[in-house]
Amino acid sequence: MSPAARRRPFGVVTRGTTNPNRLRRVDNWIVATCADRLLAADDPLVVDLGYGATPVTAVELRARLAAGVRPDVRLVGLEIDAARVAAAAPAADPPGLTFARGGFELAGLRPVLVRAFNVLRQYDESEVAEAWQTMTAALAPGGVLVEGTCDELGRLASWLLIDADGPRTLTLAAKLTTLGSPAELAERLPKALIHRNVPGEPVHALIRALDDAWQAAAPYATFGPRQRWLRAVTRLRETGWPVLDNPTRWRQGELTLSWPLPAGGAGG
Repeated sequence: MSPAARRRPFGVVTRGTTNPNRLRRVDNWIVATCADRLLAADDPLVVDLGYGATPVTAVELRARLAAGVRPDVRLVGLEIDAARVAAAAPAADPPGLTFARGGFELAGLRPVLVRAFNVLRQYDESEVAEAWQTMTAALAPGGVLVEGTCDELGRLASWLLIDADGPRTLTLAAKLTTLGSPAELAERLPKALIHRNVPGEPVHALIRALDDAWQAAAPYATFGPRQRWLRAVTRLRETGWPVLDNPTRWRQGELTLSWPLPAGGAGG
């Protein structure tokens, strides 16, 4: 594709489904783990790609970053659908929050961070790598892409942290009070992984190991789902999985692992 063609919005219109607080789990993770990148930036520019039929989750991300990282953060919500951009205009609060038309090429912007959630889910797996490459090529030096998916209410979510060299971490997150089993997270894996949840694939081994650890931690349910999750994640680390962070993050219902996962599972 020629440079001139690439400057046009690249991608297709998504279904646009959104809900208030749907992306709170990934937003809180971004505030906690990506703050250093934004604090060090001369221009703390963030792009929310494919915010959907209403701009509510873009508004929420900007508010969380301004309160938790730095008040001068700039967020640009990008949508490939011009009608959605026009509908979002009343929510704009420049220079901190604006909306524009754009796709994976990021409308010529050079952000420090891009959040692209529930965007690639409707694409073929074969199209994911090009989308990642297009977005990461547009990032500011040292910038990152957070790409993932979640359910309609944000109770189950997963995402990859991606830089110019590819994925660096995988995070699984759940509302613990409604989690029946970690196996439920398999339905909300990022597009690059959801079809790889089959025997012989590392992500399948991970989901199975986490579910086994959750079942083994059943006695801790007496003390609540948070304590059960903490024990399950601790067990996962003890058995050799590359679990990152510490109980402060785990208590939020999160599990972040370095990428790539062990080819044969833990110990493989």
